[in-house]
Amino acid sequence: MPLEKYIARVIEASYRLELQRIKVLEELRAYIKSNTASGGPVKLTFICTHNSRRSHLGQIWAQKAALHHGLSFIQTFSGGTETTAFNPRAVAALRRAGLTINDSEASAADNPRYEVIIKVGTPPVISFSKMFDHPENPQKNFCAVMTCSEADESCPIIFGANSKIRLIYQDPKVSDGTNTEIVTYDQRCLQIASEMFYVMRQVKGEA
Repeated sequence: MPLEKYIARVIEASYRLELQRIKVLEELRAYIKSNTASGGPVKLTFICTHNSRRSHLGQIWAQKAALHHGLSFIQTFSGGTETTAFNPRAVAALRRAGLTINDSEASAADNPRYEVIIKVGTPPVISFSKMFDHPENPQKNFCAVMTCSEADESCPIIFGANSKIRLIYQDPKVSDGTNTEIVTYDQRCLQIASEMFYVMRQVKGEA
């Protein structure tokens, strides 16, 4: 699907979020708004246990939504409490959405790096599985966005973070190897994208 068409679908979905979910997203919106006055970057680190699926989707779509709304001061990252790999099923879902993803280091078969093109003319997001405190991630003054309950429970305190927000998503891994795999990953991809577009639209101050 062309990316422009997918984004139009995402924006449409972002206007149909359930009230209960909007209340959850309000905390993230409030964090971003409260930290814009400093004039520096607002840093969001999306965290799940393995940094393989949900945290990558969160980082990538939050960055895409921020740039879409002209919020260039927002910087997004991702990490885990363990290191595995950026799951190829999640990569495939993003590609089906229309994002250009290049294999930066395909030789690293156990944990390849991918270049995700967020916007032409801006540096790509380099995506690979890493710990949340990896040197490429912020070490202080960032918001830890916990996308899975396991990581949230195992790390009650994220050192260096000035805020910790629970934004839990169901793991699409439950569908791996089944005939609903593609549908499940596409649903999670669309859900996360639409919620990130909602948040950034609210930060921008648009209805």
